[in-house]
Amino acid sequence: MIKQKVSGTVYGVILNDNASLQKIGSLDEAPYKGAPKAPVLYIKPANTRVACGSAVELPAGADSVEVAATIGLVMGRAAGRLAAGNALDAVAGVVLAADLSLPHASYYRPAIREKCFDGALPVSSVKPLADLAGLVLTTEIDGEVVDSRSLNDLVRSPARLLADVTEWMTLAQGDVLLVGIRYQAPQAKAGSVVCIGAEGLGSLQFTIVQGAQA
Repeated sequence: MIKQKVSGTVYGVILNDNASLQKIGSLDEAPYKGAPKAPVLYIKPANTRVACGSAVELPAGADSVEVAATIGLVMGRAAGRLAAGNALDAVAGVVLAADLSLPHASYYRPAIREKCFDGALPVSSVKPLADLAGLVLTTEIDGEVVDSRSLNDLVRSPARLLADVTEWMTLAQGDVLLVGIRYQAPQAKAGSVVCIGAEGLGSLQFTIVQGAQA
């Protein structure tokens, strides 16, 4: 039985899957002027986390939200300078997560408003660590499959990502590292029921509801 829980900071990473890189195209031109040499992280603060079955309210003025399915690695202990060969030994379990974002086109400026609104990270309970190679995440909106992605498409595997991140920062017990999201993920509108699933990990379900209008 997994006793670890999500109690620390949740870190996300962008540009960690080949499909997104192909969709974005070259990063050599302005404003980026070159592809990143290390993982590009962002934080999903505590106000974004909600449990399975929650109703997520759209921010004022928004009529849709991108739903990016991903897996979160839940740290079982503090970890720094991990080696890729045994990095997953520091992981207590995994969560299914829906990294929600207001639609936006650029990664150049921090998307704080777009990614950090209340309820912008529905997460499942912590599941036992499974073999993540080849794991397929499926996203359904109102009962229709709108996206399916395999973790084999990751640029950095979960273990490699952990090693590269902990080369320059320490992850604390209870922290979560999301392994990557799709660029321009499917969108859900108010009234939609969203379900994210993966074989062996169950499912994560939530609804999108209309928020106050500006």
